[in-house]
Amino acid sequence: MDDDLAANLRYLCTFYRSIADVCRRLQINRAQFNRYLSGRYRPSGNTMRRICKFFGVEVHEILLPHASFVELVANRPRDRVHNVEQENSASPQNFSLPRGIRQRGRDGLSRYLGRYHEYYMSMSRPGKVLCTLVSIQQQGKDVVYERAERMPLPSSSLPHQNRYRGIALFLSSRLFLVDYESINQHEITETVLYPSFRSRVTRLTGIKLGVADSCDRTPCCARVVYERIGSGTSLRECLARCGLYDPDDPSLDPTIVTAIGNDVSEDEWHFRARY
Repeated sequence: MDDDLAANLRYLCTFYRSIADVCRRLQINRAQFNRYLSGRYRPSGNTMRRICKFFGVEVHEILLPHASFVELVANRPRDRVHNVEQENSASPQNFSLPRGIRQRGRDGLSRYLGRYHEYYMSMSRPGKVLCTLVSIQQQGKDVVYERAERMPLPSSSLPHQNRYRGIALFLSSRLFLVDYESINQHEITETVLYPSFRSRVTRLTGIKLGVADSCDRTPCCARVVYERIGSGTSLRECLARCGLYDPDDPSLDPTIVTAIGNDVSEDEWHFRARY
């Protein structure tokens, strides 16, 4: 029984929409792949190399103990993991934007570099608060970011994961974040945030537009809060915070829950962000 190999394969599959999607992309028979996932069979050398190339890992890595493998993947540079197709590793710098906008949008962003927990009412799980991890960093002349989303699945003990990559711009006193879902490339999201005028950036508020990650793919708009994460917090701790919460969960800051409420007053004609 290759228990660690099977567990590592199941973990890598959570970055995709379904096992069937992985089998289709790999062009491996579903019944055969299920045997690998169960640990009853190990892939042949050629098939193992093909699977590892698909997921962007090495053969010796996928055979590591499961806990070590999960930690390895979490800390891997983003362009080396889950690189299923060449276009998936495309840099956010390749967003087709006029040069003037990108040049102007770079100014004033340095103070916003770092990690944030993003909170908003889930678009696919109504009534739940979704917490994701956002990492904003300098890449060449541009400021780019990656957003990691973990959604629990009823049929699995491992969460389904989405990864979004995008570019950040600061234009006329507003932060614009535009990203795409980098694993399946089936979604684009835009977030607009108010800037912070305090000496230390601790919290940003705004609004985001996207689609529900469900079969109906309903277009949605939601208020959002970005909470800055201290530099002493490890990546594992940052990721452990991500997931779905009930609004009254005691681990949530009540002021954040209030700030992301999507209520509209009678005198409002538009759904607006709140400062």
